[in-house]
Amino acid sequence: MKELAFEEALKRLERIVEDLESEEISLEASLKKYEEGISLIKQCHKKIEEARKKIEVLIKKEGGKLELKGFDESAAKEDD
Repeated sequence: MKELAFEEALKRLERIVEDLESEEISLEASLKKYEEGISLIKQCHKKIEEARKKIEVLIKKEGGKLELKGFDESAAKEDD
């Protein structure tokens, strides 16, 4: 399966849920959509993890030590 952008994958997942909730879908089609949904969930999780890692900021402390620190959303808003 082709990897989609996060937003595209999320929209596709929403559509799959709608399809699965429909009473007009066969068992075989439901299973295929379920498999696709699982794949999309894995893609979304991967993209969220990648984004989380990008947000983490390395800050150089005194003495040359590096400290991994989470992104401070309030500080970013103050810069705007």
